[in-house]
Amino acid sequence: MRNTTTDAITIDGVTELARNWGRLDNYRVSHERRDGTRQSVLREVYDHGSAAAVLLHAPATDTVILTRQFRLPPHLNGDPAWMIEAPAGLLDGEAPAIAARREAIEETGYEPAELQFLFDAYMSPGSLTEKCACFLARYTPGQKVAEGGGLAAEGEDIEVFELTVDAAMAMVGSGEICDAKTILMLQALVLQRR
Repeated sequence: MRNTTTDAITIDGVTELARNWGRLDNYRVSHERRDGTRQSVLREVYDHGSAAAVLLHAPATDTVILTRQFRLPPHLNGDPAWMIEAPAGLLDGEAPAIAARREAIEETGYEPAELQFLFDAYMSPGSLTEKCACFLARYTPGQKVAEGGGLAAEGEDIEVFELTVDAAMAMVGSGEICDAKTILMLQALVLQRR
């Protein structure tokens, strides 16, 4: 059985590559291999903090609130730049549930009720430190507490829309929804509905 304790890993050096919105560093790391020998590898790691996300669901209508916003990386990868996602954002020093509530209001205008923690997930553990706390919450259709659409000061221009859970799952199947956290939360909701 593999030794999974952290004392089998040694950080041999860190080279700063960039400091902007987050930190990009190049790590030289030694770790134990399965055969008991050690190896040294170089890994670039991007750290901009961890995040929280929330899927807003109205059980009476079986609808969810999703957003569409500009994302440069998918565009650079040849995909549409306007991604469909559940509301999410960085923790900014807050507890995950507080950040999830804040992001839902900022992005959609709806205040989540009965916030239920689903899971923590690393979105891309090979290169990102970001861990996303994912929640499910109820909302009442038509009862917004704010404008929504994101924060203009942060360059956000967020479209908000409501659709049935079945329609959202069909969009996962067609590839229209390809955001990992959103897919995972939709699947968790579908499992809970059974």
